[in-house]
Amino acid sequence: MPDYHDDLRLAHVLADAADATTMDRFKALDLKVETKPDMTPVSEADKAVEELIRGHLHRARPRDAILGEEYGIEGTGPRRWVIDPIDGTKNYVRGVPVWATLISLMEAGEDGFQPVVGVVSAPALSRRWWAAKGAGAFSGRSLTSATRLHVSKVDRIADASFAYSSLTGWEEQGRLDGFMDLTKACWRTRGYGDFWPYMMVAEGSVDICAEPELSLWDMAANAVIVQEAGGRFTSLDGVGGPGGGNAAASNGTLHHELLGYLNQRY
Repeated sequence: MPDYHDDLRLAHVLADAADATTMDRFKALDLKVETKPDMTPVSEADKAVEELIRGHLHRARPRDAILGEEYGIEGTGPRRWVIDPIDGTKNYVRGVPVWATLISLMEAGEDGFQPVVGVVSAPALSRRWWAAKGAGAFSGRSLTSATRLHVSKVDRIADASFAYSSLTGWEEQGRLDGFMDLTKACWRTRGYGDFWPYMMVAEGSVDICAEPELSLWDMAANAVIVQEAGGRFTSLDGVGGPGGGNAAASNGTLHHELLGYLNQRY
């Protein structure tokens, strides 16, 4: 098993730099926000953080490729850093503290590129989560002050807590009926949104979560953290990893039922 400790340490350094930049501009009255062609917002902080991380990686890992939400793909090779500078930009620009910088390292293998390192840093919540392949998942203030994460042991949908981002997208995919049936079958549902449901699956406070439409940078870091905490992360079609354009995450025990509901009328 490869040792990703140095890559994980680097990812924490990148997250520290990102946190300083995002917090400096969070709730700033003069924050500049633009609308991208896909009609989603992008702030000056999104761009600044991605430029900052790319600059660090150019110096520390010049042979690695970089894929980011704001500036696309750069470089080639078997190692690729995947960056979402601010996951939850709509929250960020409105002053809602639920947003995070997502940093992942992916490596090429028999099943294509798969995440081997992931860091999710949410400074406005004073939380950070991370994982490396084969080394477990953790949450805490630093690598030396951390708690290991484990998914829940809930084994019935009727006892499960289900988290999602919004209702948008389910109907367009023809999955809304199954989604609604799932919400009725669960013990509890909450729309926490963005990265947070996946982190709660990893730490065992939520049992299942799903989203109908996502990009790779939304999922790569989340996927390795959920998996290293003992859970499963797949597309809605059940394909493992973050490459399917959507996501279903669970404690593992409930995964088959989760997918069954979301595909039952599809």
